[in-house]
Amino acid sequence: MTTKPKARKFRIKRSAPSTAAPANPARPVADAAEGPRPVPTAQDTPKARAGEVSSPKQVGGELDIDAIRREGLTGRQLRMARRVAQKYGMAPTSDFDAVRLLRAKGIDPFQRSNMLELVVPQKSDDAGKDVAETQPQGHQKGRVQLPQTLPAGGANLPSTELSPAERRHREIGDIQRDISRRRRRKMGLLMVRLAFFVFLPTFAAGYYFYKIATPMYATTSQFLIIQSEGGGGTSPLGGLLPTQFATSQDSIATQAFLQSKDAMQRLDRDAGFKQHFSDPSIDPVQRLEADPTNEEAYKIYKKNVKIGFDPTEGVIRMEVVAADPQVSSAFSQSLIDYAEERVNDLSKQKRADSMRDAGIAFEEAQQKRRDVQEQLIQLQVKNGVDPQAEIAAIRTQITTYESLLIDKQLALAALLDNTRPNRAKVDGAQGDVRRLEEQLTKLNERLNSATQGEDSLAQRAVELQLAQADLAAADMVLQSAQTAMDQARTEANRQVRYLTVAVEPVAPEEPTYPRKFENTILAFLIFAGIYLMLSLTASILREQVTS
Repeated sequence: MTTKPKARKFRIKRSAPSTAAPANPARPVADAAEGPRPVPTAQDTPKARAGEVSSPKQVGGELDIDAIRREGLTGRQLRMARRVAQKYGMAPTSDFDAVRLLRAKGIDPFQRSNMLELVVPQKSDDAGKDVAETQPQGHQKGRVQLPQTLPAGGANLPSTELSPAERRHREIGDIQRDISRRRRRKMGLLMVRLAFFVFLPTFAAGYYFYKIATPMYATTSQFLIIQSEGGGGTSPLGGLLPTQFATSQDSIATQAFLQSKDAMQRLDRDAGFKQHFSDPSIDPVQRLEADPTNEEAYKIYKKNVKIGFDPTEGVIRMEVVAADPQVSSAFSQSLIDYAEERVNDLSKQKRADSMRDAGIAFEEAQQKRRDVQEQLIQLQVKNGVDPQAEIAAIRTQITTYESLLIDKQLALAALLDNTRPNRAKVDGAQGDVRRLEEQLTKLNERLNSATQGEDSLAQRAVELQLAQADLAAADMVLQSAQTAMDQARTEANRQVRYLTVAVEPVAPEEPTYPRKFENTILAFLIFAGIYLMLSLTASILREQVTS
């Protein structure tokens, strides 16, 4: 739909009234300005009524309004007349009164020029006053100012009103043109914002990468940490057995050391890391200030020394960047040496502790066995003869004498069973029994009794058995200590770490950084992403505020 034009209000400065012109013009003047009036018929003439009598001016105004109402003016024309009246500083009481007042001043509110003046503002209030004052002169020259009415039975003129379909097409066209104009304006604003927030920063980044950035050379190397899997010194093939990759903790510890401030300080002491990156030939973005602190140098170190660990392959990849290819290769070799020293020290303390404990236990077991063995030897020397063998011999003799004693006792009993035994044989048998019993008594005393403060054979045998048992236990303890010693040695050998360089650092011949095109595209994507994020955030906040 179209927007109705708004009437502008103008304040007309009226000049001081002259003495010749009266403040309130008389009715005949107004009637002369309005032109001839139709003569009212007898039917139109109102009947006289009793009561208050209106003034001729008021009655004439009402008659004029009735005549204008009978002209059949449209609502659009009446609204246009009210706007024109307001433009000329009039105060009509109704739309018909606005037409009456305009006609009284000789102004045609339906003339095209007056309609256009509602859209185009006047230059000043005085100019509006001049226009209002010059209108009656145009009327005096014969210019048609007032609308002409036609009789109802005559031919109708073409209407200036548009049909609803045409009006709809016209309004749709206006809406489409307005939408196109808004789209063009929004597209222009969008391009301005993109140019300011995206294209201009991207151009600055590309200019830096192509014209200002110092070429940097990267030296790559790869190394891995392995551990021995062979046996200890008891196995002649211990050093020839295969090895396996070290645990990930060792590789991660080595990676953390190479990325630490300790490694940076050692590299600065040995190879002059700070001095190299403080060279004035390096661009300000990548250059260190003169006499930098360790924190500033460490930021550059982390940016130019990149280390990554691959847990699937067990390989540590290192890339060292410097402004000179030879310096980059020297830095890389120094870091590999530092890593090798650190790898050798990773399990050194643990190996030393395990070997020391195993050695102490072995020495104690060995000393105890030696003491027990000496005690056994002393007992054997003290006894002179093996108590066990002597006891066995005595027991054999006792058994023999007991058998003989039984035989003699049987023989004596056989002799005594005779009614008149032979006395000589009986005495001889009794003497043999007596002697055998005496011998058995001596053997038992020799076996069980102690003489002159010496231990009996049984006690000395027990002591000897105990010493032999102690010696056997000491042998077992010594054997266990020996086994633990061998295991500790084997474990210590397995805990030894070796750093093997798979790819040696080689100085590059062409600069590796900056990657101009890739970095420029990356900068464009970053700025575009930031702009998109901010735009979405602003749109969401605007919608939340206005909702």
